[in-house]
Order: sequence, then C-alpha cells, then structure tokens
Amino acid sequence: MSSPAYQQMAADLRAAIGNGTYPAGSTLPKITDLAQQYGVAKQTAREALAQLEAEGLVDIIRRRGTVVRARPVRRRLTRGRQVHRDARGYFFDAAAQPWTALEPPTITWAPAPHDIAALLQLADDARQDVLVRDRLMGDPATQTPLQLATSYLPASLARGTRLAHKDTGPGGIYDLLESMGHTPLSWEEAVSARMPTPTECEQLHLPKGVPLLRITRTTTSPDGTVLEVNDTRMSADTFEIGYTLTRHPSAQRP
Repeated sequence: MSSPAYQQMAADLRAAIGNGTYPAGSTLPKITDLAQQYGVAKQTAREALAQLEAEGLVDIIRRRGTVVRARPVRRRLTRGRQVHRDARGYFFDAAAQPWTALEPPTITWAPAPHDIAALLQLADDARQDVLVRDRLMGDPATQTPLQLATSYLPASLARGTRLAHKDTGPGGIYDLLESMGHTPLSWEEAVSARMPTPTECEQLHLPKGVPLLRITRTTTSPDGTVLEVNDTRMSADTFEIGYTLTRHPSAQRP
C-alpha cells in the first residue's frame, strides 16, 4: 500500500534538504510551483510542507516562504558521575555552572504529574498537593533562556518551611534540606526526551518541531526517602548529553 501523496512529497523534499539541494537558509519553491512539479493539488503541497515544519526542518514564514532551518551546533553537557559545589551551592554540570535564574522562581502548590508522583513515591492522596518550584535558567550576560528547572517536593516535607520561600538562603534547597537533617543527600539521574508544551516553547524560544532534552534527578536522604524530584528541560537542538566511556575489565585486550 503506497503512502499518501503528501508523505511521498515530504520524503522527497526531506531528502533534498538532507543532501544539500536545499541548504540551510534557502527557500523552497512556492506551493503553486511544488504542486505543479509533483502533479498534486496545492492542499497536498501545503500538507507536505506542514509535515516538514512539524519535523523541525523548515520554517514557514509569511511573505517569505518556506525556509530551510539552520541546525545549530549542539553544545555538549558532560554528565560525569560527580556532584560539584561552588559558592552558590551544589551543581551537576560544569558547562551549566555559570547559568543563573533569569527571574525569581515561581512557587506553587499543585498536583504532581503522574511520572513525577511515581518518582516521589507518593500515594494518590499525597500527589494532589506538592510544592512546585519553577526556575528559568540562562546566560546572565545575554539573558538568553537555556533551561527550565522544576523541583517537586512532598507537602509533608516542605509545608511550613523555608523550602516554600522564593529565597531559600545560601546553597539553595539542597543546603536547606541538609540543614534540616537529611544529610548527606544522594542523587540519581535519568535522561529522556519529549515534545514541549506551548508554554515551554515560549519560555525557551523553541521553533516548531524541536523536542526537549529532559534530565530527571531524584534526591534522596540517607534512609532512602525521596525528598525532591527535579525536572530539567532544554532544547534538544541546542544541547546533547556527553560522557566518557571507560573499559570494563572484560574489555581489556588479551
């Protein structure tokens, strides 16, 4: 069974973009010209271009046309298996160490998303009311937004404490958690990806079709109690996760 005409057309244009026939910054032919070239209706040509836009390959710009999107060189975030510390407190990526909050954090009490509630090990009744701390992080010199970082903390831990204040004091929430007796903290991370919400697109200035790179970090106390889940999101077009590979004893040359 053959694919719909718009998908076949999109595949042909996708290949032409990939092989450089249409380089970054160039403009694809007009819809009327594409329709004539491929022998399809103009609506079919529109659907093909919309498919390419949804994939992040082109931008459809009014009065300019369909422009091939430039692919930025990704910045490497090296996630070593170490936690660092500076004058501001703990941090988890040397490349992101200079970044700061571009605006005051947003503090709310709200239900935890299902995947976050599972990581927090919350019962159904407890997930309805967790502390949510949202921060927009970026380059302090250019004010360029680079990542969204959202912390979720159980109400049983956070309510009535400084954890719910905008300013949690020197060292942030992790120093505060340790001062509350949960020391030493430990962390685990998982890396995944998903498509952004409209709000995330606006906050991070994401064009259409660009997924989010997502790092989910779980903070636990020495007794294994989950104290916080941090959900960090950034442009997968701008960043990639890197790490060093080392040889296992089984991989040594004889």
